[in-house]
Amino acid sequence: MKNPNAVIWDVTFACPLRCVHCYTESGRRPAKNLTHDEMLRVADAIISLRPKMITLCGGEPLTIKRIVDVARHFDEAGVRVFLYTSGWALPAAAVEELSDVVTKIVVSLDGATAATHDRIRGRAGSFDRATGALARIDAEAGRRLAQGRRAPRFGIDYVVIRSNFGELEAVCRELAPRFPHLETVHFGAVVPTGLASRPSFVEHELLHDEQVAELIAPRTLERLRRAAPPSVTVETTENFEVQMNPAFLARTPGFRPMEIEPDGEVRAMPIYEGTVGSLLTEDPLVLWRRSYERWTDPFVVEQLNAIRTRADWAEALRRIDARFASHEDRARIERRPVFVPLGEPSH
Repeated sequence: MKNPNAVIWDVTFACPLRCVHCYTESGRRPAKNLTHDEMLRVADAIISLRPKMITLCGGEPLTIKRIVDVARHFDEAGVRVFLYTSGWALPAAAVEELSDVVTKIVVSLDGATAATHDRIRGRAGSFDRATGALARIDAEAGRRLAQGRRAPRFGIDYVVIRSNFGELEAVCRELAPRFPHLETVHFGAVVPTGLASRPSFVEHELLHDEQVAELIAPRTLERLRRAAPPSVTVETTENFEVQMNPAFLARTPGFRPMEIEPDGEVRAMPIYEGTVGSLLTEDPLVLWRRSYERWTDPFVVEQLNAIRTRADWAEALRRIDARFASHEDRARIERRPVFVPLGEPSH
């Protein structure tokens, strides 16, 4: 059994936004933040596993006051650092600091217009904040390139749901050209986890299988790439790999992800509830072995092998969550509100 080669650390569940599809329910649950010293202990445990890369996300990782120091800790250990942010609070000074230690900054943008993005993200002004952050990163990249210095790589991550499916080309044609140094635009089909696994969300916003097929079709990718500037790499994905399908894992031995919650608890499987212990108190290799064993748990294999559609995936995920989630997490899942279709008033 090889060590994990990619680690995702949700460093906090705090978030200023209220995204309708939030995978971690951030902003709606305790933040579970560690102290800075505890974060460095978790970082050292991760580094001991010798991963190639670490993704810092959340929640909103930039709500952590010394997140740059944590990123630097990984960078100095030779681990590539990717940071995902909503861009809600990313001043020029923070961009400058991050540019020295982060391999790539990815800003979430879920619509070509403020109306769409803000509706999905649950807070007015979030589109302007995200595009403003992109502009500041772009400006820093331009300055550094002119000086022959290390420039920040950055991209846009767009979660595709039914109500923003029609705006992909507009993102490439209208938004991407605003940022001359933008590297990537990544369109990923929404994963039915967290709030996106709710039956009411599945009914109204989870992509139909036909839409997913259209999203990843070569003709769609070609159209989007033609709409974007030649310097921007455009990709589309159905995000099938995070399903952790047994057949996929068997033929893809290089896919070895580990996900860590803010408090250092290690999830057995990245998008599914259920932890196997804490990096603050246990041997990282022992936790990795427990995680790896979950992938072949008979109940998990049975549920995942039964998936035929995206809706099936959501149902399988809910069953796995019910089986392995802690009492606290099951209570949180039971409290999830029914999804109200976008554009309709809540009651």
